[in-house]
Order: sequence, then C-alpha cells, then structure tokens
Amino acid sequence: MQILAVDIGTGTQDIFLYDSRLDIENGFKLVLPSPTMIVHRRIKAATQSRTPILLTGHQMGGGPSAWAAEAHARAGLLVYATEDAALTLDDELKKVEALGIKIITEDEADRISSDVLHIELRDFDFEAIAGTFGRFGISLRDLDAAVVAVFDHGAAPPGVSDRKFRFDYIDRRIKDKNSLSAFAYLSSEIPQSMSRLQSVANSAHGLDFPLIVMDTAPAAILGATFDPVVAKREIKIIANIGNFHTLAFRLGQIGIEGVFEHHTGEINLPKLESLLRALGDGSLKNKDVFDDNGHGALIYGKESYKFGIDEFDVVVTGPRRSIFLDRGTDTPTLKPYFAVPFGDMMITGCFGMLAAAAEILPNLAATIHSSMRSVNPHGNTPWDVD
Repeated sequence: MQILAVDIGTGTQDIFLYDSRLDIENGFKLVLPSPTMIVHRRIKAATQSRTPILLTGHQMGGGPSAWAAEAHARAGLLVYATEDAALTLDDELKKVEALGIKIITEDEADRISSDVLHIELRDFDFEAIAGTFGRFGISLRDLDAAVVAVFDHGAAPPGVSDRKFRFDYIDRRIKDKNSLSAFAYLSSEIPQSMSRLQSVANSAHGLDFPLIVMDTAPAAILGATFDPVVAKREIKIIANIGNFHTLAFRLGQIGIEGVFEHHTGEINLPKLESLLRALGDGSLKNKDVFDDNGHGALIYGKESYKFGIDEFDVVVTGPRRSIFLDRGTDTPTLKPYFAVPFGDMMITGCFGMLAAAAEILPNLAATIHSSMRSVNPHGNTPWDVD
C-alpha cells in the first residue's frame, strides 16, 4: 500500500510517501519550497525584469505570493488574474481590483499576449511531485490515496471577520466529532465554505485514487501524538507554532478539551506561556484572544491541567518552535518537549494526515495502524486512548 502525504505550509511543503512494505522511518521524504514561495519568487523576478504577469489556475495559499502580486502592481506593472486565481489575494474581488489587479475571464486569459508571463496557481501540484519522485526511480502510478493539508480560513461572508469565521468552524467540527481527524475530509465531502480545501480538490481533478484534504494545524497536533514520549501521556497540551499561526490543543480523556489559535507574529514567549497556562486551567476566554488579534479560544473540559508535575509541561512542534529556546530575558517558565514522531519533526503533519486517512478510509485502516503502532508497541498510541 502506498499513500502520498503533502503538508503545505508557508515556508515549505513537506512530502512523505508511505509504503506499507517499509518501516515507517524508511518512507521516502521531500522538504521543498512551498507553492506560495515558488510563486513569490517567480513574480519577484518578473518585477525586476518589468514583465507583466497573468495569474491563472486556482485559489491557493496567499502570504508571500499575494504580497509579491501586490508589489508588482504597485510598481506600475500589469497584473492580470482570473477570478479563481484572484481569490488567493482576497475573497472579495472588489478588494483585489482596488489593488490595481485586472480580473479577467478564462477566455480573455487565453488571448493574453505571449509577452505576459503566465503563472499558474495551485497548492497541490501532483504532476510536479510525481516527476520529482520519478527522477529517483519512484513511481506514483499505484497510489492507494493521497492526503493534502493546507490552512483554510474559509470563505467568510462579506462583513464577517475571517478570524471569527474560522474559529466558529473549528468549534462546530469539535462539537460534531471530538477528534483531530474531524478536520479531514474526502474530496467529495468538503464543506462548501472551505474554499481553499475545495481548490485543492479541484486542482487534483482527474486523479484515479481517493484524495483526502485536511487543515494543517490539527494534522501537526495529531502527528505529534505519535512521538513515543508524548504517546505515553494521556493528558497533554500540544502547541503547533507555525510561521503565521500558533494553535494549541489540550487533549485529555474526553478528547479535545480546549483549543486556542493566534497569529504567531502577535505573540512572544511570555504571552504564549500565559495563553498556554490559561488553556490549561480553563480560564482562557475567546474574547481575550480575539481582541488581541487572534482567532479565539474554546474550553470544553472541566478538569484543570497540572503544570510542573512531570518532565515536561507542553509538547511543541512547528517551524517557529524555537520561540521556546532561551533568548535572553524570554526564558521559558514552562518546560517544553519538542516532539519528534518517528524521528522526524519536519514530517509531523504528514504522520497526522496518515492517521486521519485511517479514519476516513476504513479499508486502509488496519495496514496503517499496524505501521504506526511501531511508535510505542508496549504503550499507548492515539488509537489506544480514544
């Protein structure tokens, strides 16, 4: 059995090819520039050469790609974009046009001059990934499934905060299914409001194997639970400190007992520790996080999490986890444990996606479970504590 897992972040896309014939530590891995960074570099080069650009394809992760497109327009250079591609910059197309970007139809895009640089947007480029593996003699022709994770704010209605819209969605998913895998879907079952997840599915149209899509942060949290040290602890707080967003889950006997999400750029170590302590004792309020430019907070469990009674207080993963390293006056007062599931922090999200695939596709579950139980064969795995 082979499953391709692709965790698409702001800085990198982390790729894991699960093969049930191999020990999971021996699965093939790639860590490559993220799609948004690839687009950013192409637009930046076009800006330097004063070349007009045409954006087509699908809505994808913004950030660096969107900033580059805006800078191109500010430099007085033409930026054309089809409607789907323009959604990368903003869900409200009038705001995109206000940036100086000309939105055109697909037919108009086909007639654009060859002097204009054509850049196709997509988060998931299966052909490019398959081609890279193929150069090393690895075929992806016989995949049993693929799992792709992206961060999706969702398409908030006009006038509704993206932050509130996303956190209301998180609340609904936890209440519907108190499991980290609640944030994963078959491509045919994606909620209509989750526009970026839907774009991933649209960009993969025509593939002849099941496609699962998932939110990146829950994938990383779920993946971290497969670290053998973390797996032994039934009650824990796991923080995924991403480049743009920090999300922490409190996990316990009822499943998800609490969660908060904030913007990484808005927090330092003292603020993060304050949030984690409040998440632990149940005092964290949604309004406090939202009013601080975060997404929000939710508390479901009544029991208080105890800090300072074990070898670590909080499990940490994510590309900005170095916030917990000693940096002068910001010395941690909470003891962090840096999760390394199956010996590889960079692929943490992929392991979480693989675990979610076992729930979404029951016919693959037994094989996946057999491979992933090797993390701690004599102790708990996430399946044992459900």
